[in-house]
Amino acid sequence: MSRRLSAAFLALAFALGGLTAFSAPAAAHNATTKAHATVTGTGTDVRVVLDLEYDLLMKSAWLYAEAYDAKERAEQLRQLKKNRAAVVDYVTRRFAVAYGDRPCAPRPVGDAGVRDRDDVAYAVLTLDYHCAGDGGGGHAISSALFPDAESFVHSTETIVGYTLDGTTGSAVLTAGNPTLRVGEHRASHQIGEFFLLGAEHLLSGLDHILFLLALLIGARRLRDVVVTASAFTAAHSITFLLAALGIVDVPAGIVEPVIAVSIIVVAVANLLGRDEDKLGRWRLPIVFAFGLVHGLGFASALDIEEKGSWELLLSLLSFNVGIEATQLLIIAVLFPLLALLRRTSAVRWVTAAMSLPIVAVGLYWCVDRITLPL
Repeated sequence: MSRRLSAAFLALAFALGGLTAFSAPAAAHNATTKAHATVTGTGTDVRVVLDLEYDLLMKSAWLYAEAYDAKERAEQLRQLKKNRAAVVDYVTRRFAVAYGDRPCAPRPVGDAGVRDRDDVAYAVLTLDYHCAGDGGGGHAISSALFPDAESFVHSTETIVGYTLDGTTGSAVLTAGNPTLRVGEHRASHQIGEFFLLGAEHLLSGLDHILFLLALLIGARRLRDVVVTASAFTAAHSITFLLAALGIVDVPAGIVEPVIAVSIIVVAVANLLGRDEDKLGRWRLPIVFAFGLVHGLGFASALDIEEKGSWELLLSLLSFNVGIEATQLLIIAVLFPLLALLRRTSAVRWVTAAMSLPIVAVGLYWCVDRITLPL
């Protein structure tokens, strides 16, 4: 029976290694996307700033390959300016603001810009909405950007941060819940939306999962898991909140390569480590330091510019709790399996089989994420 158990776990280790290897190149461009909207205004005048993934926007606007394949920043800006009418038409048909149940008229402001989010180019569009009415109505914000029917992506979410008529808040709009009515958006909905967003962010972030997996492979006892996970949680919660609130700002060009390095360091330690006492001395400070960096990575998923409000803090805490709950679920599933594995004669082989692919993927990401000056 023990031989079968060893063989099964060995097969699982190689399967996980193969999965990470195949997933590494794809991680640069996920099959889903998140649109970001910042909405501000009072009464009949509303301004919306949208961040939309550049190549998806150009494809959705039915433009030619020379537009959506553009990689250089200057060329992306040129294509946005050249195709301004088509881009604005697409966006204004998919994103709407209403006031007192009457649609507001959109007008583009200036030329679109481009900025990076997690090494992905996003087009930045500013729209002014003029709303008819006597100033006594309520605002509604709707998003149908990048729907599944377009086949380019699936399960698109639009993260909205708003300050309208003295009310500040945030929400996540989806195909199943595409409209936010300001004043009717309850805190319970907000908590649930951002909890799920945090869980999805961790599950879609292969780099964070590989780091957690490398930590679990190196943990020998349940106590090691509890202490290590607590250090990682405390560290990334600190920097996540500081970065999301705008108190700390570290460029993604620094954060992303260091996250890759953290994966390499922990996985290599699993291959070289023999003395548990020596491992214990370095593990907590290293995990805490790298946890601080991972928190900056988690914060990049949100870009809510309003600071200091209870509504914002509620969203951030819900997002972070979603990350923590998913992290605990992964630990609860994987650690018992690894504990059983350590009772078999195949433990050293499986440790190497699981750690080596993680090192390889980390090296690939490290090289890929370092921006060299031209």
